[in-house]
Amino acid sequence: MTPAELSRTVRRAVCRAVEDDVLPGPVPERVTVERSRPGGRGDYASNVALRLAGPAGRPPREIAEILRSRVDTTRGIARVEITGPGFLNFTLGRDGRAGLVRTILGDPARYGHGDALAGTAVAFAPPPGGDPRARLWTDTVVRLLRGQGAEAAVVPGAAERLTVVPAGIGPDGLLARLGHDAAHWALLRPAAHDRPYTGPDLLVQRESNALFRVRYAHARARALVRNAAHLGIPSRYTGPDPYPGTRPGPSHDPYGAGLPGRDGTARAAAALLTALGDHPAVLEAAARLRAPDRLARHLEHTAEAFLRFQEICRPLPLGDEKPSAAHSSGTALAEAAGAVLAGGLSLLGIDAPEHL
Repeated sequence: MTPAELSRTVRRAVCRAVEDDVLPGPVPERVTVERSRPGGRGDYASNVALRLAGPAGRPPREIAEILRSRVDTTRGIARVEITGPGFLNFTLGRDGRAGLVRTILGDPARYGHGDALAGTAVAFAPPPGGDPRARLWTDTVVRLLRGQGAEAAVVPGAAERLTVVPAGIGPDGLLARLGHDAAHWALLRPAAHDRPYTGPDLLVQRESNALFRVRYAHARARALVRNAAHLGIPSRYTGPDPYPGTRPGPSHDPYGAGLPGRDGTARAAAALLTALGDHPAVLEAAARLRAPDRLARHLEHTAEAFLRFQEICRPLPLGDEKPSAAHSSGTALAEAAGAVLAGGLSLLGIDAPEHL
């Protein structure tokens, strides 16, 4: 279960409680679910009961009890606890890893898309002038909003206009200097209030170039899946613990990213799973905040997690080593990572090559 799925699960519990006349309306448009902090309980936490307590005129812990009774039997949730004044704390089931990978590979192109903003209509005014950054930023935000179910468009005369620090170079000059993909990364990777860098380093194929690292990670993931198929290794995550030394992590670390594991395999696999699981929440936040730079930074993080995983975990057998369940799981993780990187780059309007 991803954070976005957990958020929708809790919101549905609120809807049922309102329908049963146990709680008064209205139902919040969105329920925030965050990773539990160090020292907290469970894998994720929500303050929704505290938000509902005021309008309901009831103690937050009473609201939390009502919601817990409607959530704790949900598939994928092992335990729901109430802490403090009324925080809900969720511990995911042990099949969370396999379920996450299955979710990604079940519909790779749509993973992270959803209906969090369904029913929302957003209209942006066309960017003024000829600066290419404002135009690209607006078009990308429209794409992100539509991916979350919103009706979004650029409409002349609309009240909302997105403003960014201009690129300082015209579209023709930018494309001539960098080409399509590097130009998109240059304009979308910095935050709206930062001036974009449009120099030649964006074209260099080395580790210092973040765009190259993201696309290289995608190409490596695809190559790993092709090589696995050649060896007859299926792409199937056998979880929850396919890697030696893997065990459940502390409450604030649902996939065990802080565990030492044997040769670090548990930590590397867990860090990649965490990055993949965060992807839907990143897409939703990027849409709500009109901030495609958040997606670009998340792709960098995911790429780094995958490259470390494939270096440490050795997803494919070496020499005379026989294929095992760990190799099938490694192949599935690589396929999932490639899907997330390709989908994220596509939303930024950037190609994800199979070979690099």
